Amino acid sequence: MGRVVVALGGNALLKRGEEMTADNQRKNARIAAQALAPLCEAHETVITHGNGPQVGMLALQEIMYTDIKEYPLDVLVGETMGMIGYMVEQELGNILPFEHHIATLLTMIEVDPDDPAFDNPTKFIGQVYSEAEAKKEAAEKGWTVKPDGDYWRRVVPSPKPKRIFQIEPIRWILEKGATVIAAGGGGIPTMYEKGGERKLVGVEAVIDKDFASCLLAQNLKADFFVIATDTDAVYLDWGTPDQKGIKSITPDALDAFDFPAGSMGPKVQAAQDFARATGGRAIICSLADVPAAVNGEKGTTVSNNAGDTQFH
Repeated sequence: MGRVVVALGGNALLKRGEEMTADNQRKNARIAAQALAPLCEAHETVITHGNGPQVGMLALQEIMYTDIKEYPLDVLVGETMGMIGYMVEQELGNILPFEHHIATLLTMIEVDPDDPAFDNPTKFIGQVYSEAEAKKEAAEKGWTVKPDGDYWRRVVPSPKPKRIFQIEPIRWILEKGATVIAAGGGGIPTMYEKGGERKLVGVEAVIDKDFASCLLAQNLKADFFVIATDTDAVYLDWGTPDQKGIKSITPDALDAFDFPAGSMGPKVQAAQDFARATGGRAIICSLADVPAAVNGEKGTTVSNNAGDTQFH
């Protein structure tokens, strides 16, 4: 039995173009549970997940409910962590044996108040606006807004994760044989205030889910770090007649290629970081292929021991 951290992409709970209904999210949680149940039975497993659509929805609801001040992002991340964790936990529990326990753990992650991300917010959240509307909202609410295609949206900082506060409880639960759902949406962003009393506070930021999951996998000394996304492998020359999927590659060999910052880039970087830091295997694959990818049959494996690059 090995130890595995699986990071579910945002599409695991909501497919592109689907309405954000509870029924749709429940249906997709069931699909995710069916894919992950064999892994949970064979390995010590921690499941993380994205929350982009869900936290965007809550942020929009907060804006529309004008009677009280909007809830801060750290609180909204905590809400989505509970909602998504509940759905995945229940659907997994309907498949796994009754004696296989599952626990969802609210997870706070520390960021550095001096992280340069705070000076350059880049993470889009919430609804789209015209330029005039966006700048009006920014003036009223103290937001930073930037163009996103033909529209404008709010952007927030995306600092790097420094420390996972609940790492010991996660380890204890794993050692008891249970599956853990943790660090959803990149974890609840927190930091210690500068100067004076050492006080932990929430932060108006969003931590990248793949980087947080990578840190979690490193802290837990996982054998495998799996990033489940909506493509079956990492591709070179994607979208061209020459595209080819990578089967196995070293983290150093991946340095020769550029991947889009808004999609595959953070996933590749997280896979490289994990492989370099631990000597374990990082895998990028589709959700349905997770069990086969852990066995080396599907997806892209990033490993220090990969040897020459192989393609599917």
